Amino acid sequence: MKTALASLCMIVPGMAIADETAEQMVQDALPVMYHTCATVVEEADGDEAYIFAVVEKMTALSIYNRQIDINDHASTDEDKAKLRETFIAALREGCAEDQHALLGGVVDNAVKTTLGL
Repeated sequence: MKTALASLCMIVPGMAIADETAEQMVQDALPVMYHTCATVVEEADGDEAYIFAVVEKMTALSIYNRQIDINDHASTDEDKAKLRETFIAALREGCAEDQHALLGGVVDNAVKTTLGL
């Protein structure tokens, strides 16, 4: 999960993402949108990279849909590290509350909580 937000902090410097890129983000995320907190862990079968990839796709879509520029919330590496930690905590809390919650909703709520939206 840390990797997901870290990657997004680098790949989403502004909202200058072309429509083609946005469409690709949707196409990448759609096949994994069925996941709940429990199913992503079950399907990963110990492969944390799989979980990171799923969360990264969902996080990118949430950030894009909300037209968020991460640099508006964190401009230094230290600030971005704090955002990552807050995001991970919010994600864990959301999944702890309901293992059967759709992961996309938990990710979106974690984005909102992390950025104070």
